[in-house]
Amino acid sequence: MMGELTRFFDAVANVVLPGPYRPLVLGTAQVGFLAPEVVTAAGLPAADVRDVADATGLAALERRVQAAGLFGWRGEAFDVRAEPGGAVLGQVDRGALPVLGIGAEGVHVNGFVRRADGGVSLWVATRSRSKALDPGLLDHLVAGGICAGMDAAGTLEKEAWEEAGVPAALARRAVAAGGVRYAMRRPEGLRRDYLHCFDLELPADFVPVARDGEVESFALLPAEDVLALICAEGERFKFNVVLVVLGFLLRHGVIGGPGAAIGRWDGFVTM
Repeated sequence: MMGELTRFFDAVANVVLPGPYRPLVLGTAQVGFLAPEVVTAAGLPAADVRDVADATGLAALERRVQAAGLFGWRGEAFDVRAEPGGAVLGQVDRGALPVLGIGAEGVHVNGFVRRADGGVSLWVATRSRSKALDPGLLDHLVAGGICAGMDAAGTLEKEAWEEAGVPAALARRAVAAGGVRYAMRRPEGLRRDYLHCFDLELPADFVPVARDGEVESFALLPAEDVLALICAEGERFKFNVVLVVLGFLLRHGVIGGPGAAIGRWDGFVTM
């Protein structure tokens, strides 16, 4: 079982950096990586991109790659940092992050209910068919990117209400459960994400409500059934959700009993 599940770690570690990527340096800090096709399409100079001296230069680069048709504006500004939690060095539109190989941070919440039989069940969302990324796939009860000027706690509270109708007082009960980071080549570009993971125990009578239209439906499933969906053939879950759910299943003894570990877990999770 655990050996089989390592395929999900392989899927989100499908690129070795720097490899063919060119560094994107803002001032003296490397903040991103540019794929060769991005350099060519945007008509950038052959040398390493080390002339983005400040936030103004970064904005100019962003406009250049957008004009080349490499991404569409999402209308959400994200902070640019050299490392998760580091100093804010600038801002770019959310759509530009993977094109420029800039790291992003997000919040993922395992919403769960304790059952009378001693087990746990997880609330699983089905993403709207109109979503730009992974439409119709399964997702967490709550998940979202951390926009400019926000932190993990504020994002959790905001997204919990907007996506699932979780009141702020209940959302604040979420318990931090480490973080997941990866570098992954996707159709939209290079995803370098850090996911702040949380577990939120919910009352048995709580029923989520999709308030912002990003979720098509919710289902409360026994954790064992969630694991079966993960192991089934085909892609059922949004690409990064599985890593966060696996951490929950490990902590609750659904995989391998209490204290079990997946061989490559330590490479993706920080506590």
